[in-house]
Amino acid sequence: MTVRPIRLFGDPVLRSRTDRVTSFDAAVRSLVDDLLDTVAVPGRAGVAANQIGVGLAVFSYNVDGNVGYVINPELVEVRGDAVPVDEGCLSVPGLAYPRLRHPWARVEGVDLDGNPVVVEGEGLLAQALQHETDHLEGRVYVEGLEPDMKREAMRAIRTAEWFQRP
Repeated sequence: MTVRPIRLFGDPVLRSRTDRVTSFDAAVRSLVDDLLDTVAVPGRAGVAANQIGVGLAVFSYNVDGNVGYVINPELVEVRGDAVPVDEGCLSVPGLAYPRLRHPWARVEGVDLDGNPVVVEGEGLLAQALQHETDHLEGRVYVEGLEPDMKREAMRAIRTAEWFQRP
């Protein structure tokens, strides 16, 4: 079991768009194993590959006993009006802010054998699908906060003991 350390806000890998997986080799299989081990830690709903320092489009999820991964995920559909939900992030530890998210989401991608994968759901799963696909696009959730809330979040991040200036 390999639980990989989570990269923290300020690490450039979190701001970089990930590359699509084109070769389903042993390295990608190992990455998926590490993502599944890392998301299995209690209190974690999802982990994107760039959060563990790998610039590939893969994420794992763990919501209400529903555990899995998606390679080359695309957020293809959301339903319902976006509503504010309290959101946190492993890369921004100890902080949570209301972020607009749709109550239902659908992600499509592939598994390690290149077979189609569809993950869809509501509530926390919908939030996790949106959050993790944002990560893979190089976006951290605080970037989508309302302007006043984003300023507050950035102040809190800059004064957090874990924050290291780039």
